[in-house]
Amino acid sequence: MNFTLLPFLIIDFLITIVTLLVMVAVLTLLERKVMGSIQRRRGPNVVGFFGILQPFADGIKLVAKEFVIPTNVNKILFIAGPLFSFAISLSLWCLIPFSDDNIYGYYFYDNSYTLLFLLGLSSLGVYGIIISGWASNSFYAFLGSLRASAQMLSYEVSFALSFLPVIIICQSFNLREIVQIQNFTCWNLVLVFPAAIVFFISILAETNRTPFDLPEAEGELVAGFNVEYSAIFFALFFLAEYANIILMSVVFVLLFLGGWSGFGIFSTFLFAVKVVFVLFLFIWVRAMLPRYRYDQLIQIGWKTLLPFTMGYFMFVAGNFYFCVQLF
Repeated sequence: MNFTLLPFLIIDFLITIVTLLVMVAVLTLLERKVMGSIQRRRGPNVVGFFGILQPFADGIKLVAKEFVIPTNVNKILFIAGPLFSFAISLSLWCLIPFSDDNIYGYYFYDNSYTLLFLLGLSSLGVYGIIISGWASNSFYAFLGSLRASAQMLSYEVSFALSFLPVIIICQSFNLREIVQIQNFTCWNLVLVFPAAIVFFISILAETNRTPFDLPEAEGELVAGFNVEYSAIFFALFFLAEYANIILMSVVFVLLFLGGWSGFGIFSTFLFAVKVVFVLFLFIWVRAMLPRYRYDQLIQIGWKTLLPFTMGYFMFVAGNFYFCVQLF
């Protein structure tokens, strides 16, 4: 390890954390504003100009609150659950490239199997939910954690199969190389549009977003697995969830929308516009669609998405093999 680069890596890591927290704050404000506009009501408009300081007021409120640990809980696991969830969501950002050049701050870790690392780390996020639900010693929290595990099993396979057509076409597991290939050819959204749709549905379920927010169903489970949490540890769950939403939006842009394709500063601006567009789709789906029943959620995962993704994967693989043999 080159220890001369360690101070720069620490600075970049701190900048990444601060940037991520600001992005989460902006996303919460954007979500409230967009949902208010769709539902024809006012969003935040009191704290700061146009309500722009509302997310920071919410953050200060959560940090200033007293953290209460209920009796008869496993205190170690009760505290470790949200910390683990936030650590996993933060670790995933180390795998994301933002440019072709390995200048400080563009990417921390890059190898030939970035997508496999991303899939493995994202799968670990559900353990924080399960640990928190079990350690809370509450029926509603435990039921919410069980729903999260069942939902993860239902959609994780479809999630993995949805980007296999991209790997077949680009012949790479590396996100940076996938973006480079799209820059020379065309967006994968055009080539494998059905896989992009399945990927978007799967990341909705992966991030527990409407209509797949069964682990956090307020009307049934009183907020689900995090019902016993308050103050800063509730905020850690909140930050982890929204950080994962932004992360999955970035991954969607890298896999299907060409990533940072463009020139100079314009490429960075275009990349940000694409990510904001995918985030808007997250918000739009939440505002427009109702929550599925639990049996419907499982049925969609196992009986609809899984057979479709397997069949489409075989179709793309067969066509690719035929084209290789032909040319």
